[in-house]
Amino acid sequence: MNQPRFEGSYLGASDRISAAAIMECKVCWTPYDPAQGDDTRQILPGTPFLALPEDWSCPNCSAPRDQFMVREDPGAMSAQAAEDIARRTAALVSDFTDVWHARMRGLPMVNTALHVEAVGFQLHEGRPLGVLVAPWFMNLILLPAEGEDWSTLTPGLHEEITFPSGTYEFIHNVRPMVGGYKACSLFSPMGDFASQMQAVEVARAVMVGLFDAANRAETDRAADIRTAREADLAALAEAEAAAEAEAARAEAAQRPTRRALISGGLAVEAQAGAAPADDSPAADA
Repeated sequence: MNQPRFEGSYLGASDRISAAAIMECKVCWTPYDPAQGDDTRQILPGTPFLALPEDWSCPNCSAPRDQFMVREDPGAMSAQAAEDIARRTAALVSDFTDVWHARMRGLPMVNTALHVEAVGFQLHEGRPLGVLVAPWFMNLILLPAEGEDWSTLTPGLHEEITFPSGTYEFIHNVRPMVGGYKACSLFSPMGDFASQMQAVEVARAVMVGLFDAANRAETDRAADIRTAREADLAALAEAEAAAEAEAARAEAAQRPTRRALISGGLAVEAQAGAAPADDSPAADA
């Protein structure tokens, strides 16, 4: 995925342009305001400049979008805010890197081609928001605002948070280094990613799409997450039940009962055809 570059914007660093940035054509000075969108291309209000279609061009002179520069950016971070986000995301990465080394290495669900990385963090309504990539998950992470205390959050509690692209389900959690935070599951496990670069590109695309109102009608993310999780738990429970049933059949075949000895083995056949009771343990959510 190629990230757009803008000749007049921070030397082409598109990741420094917020979703609220008002851009201006360098050729004819026509602005693009995300609050208004673009009627000529049926671009809905609320669509950030970074979320415009690749073939979008200036509605006045048809200049390509790489000829746009930042006119003003209400969502741009101050140097102090950027430093604060860097400090807090470093703690986030350190915390989950410890989890990776201490508990996750060697498990079949992890992707060893990946490592823990914080991607695209920016301020959203005063709170740091971004994506955390790890060898076993990719989550959207919301951290508390400066001076806001989330240390009393109840781990496992669900909360729905609305963005321009839709309503998403976040789960509360508290970690030793990070403190309280809220996480929305994007991918888990991470076996479909061939490299760290590919995972980071998807994470950056998520941060753009999150603020694109055109995505609202495409999916109910909260329902998708809930349905996928329920399907995963059901599949896991079914697999465990099948494994236990097979073990019970094998044990019955190796230890014939008194009735089986008397009936010449006919009872063993009857037992092999019977379904054992389902006492599989509940999946660890």
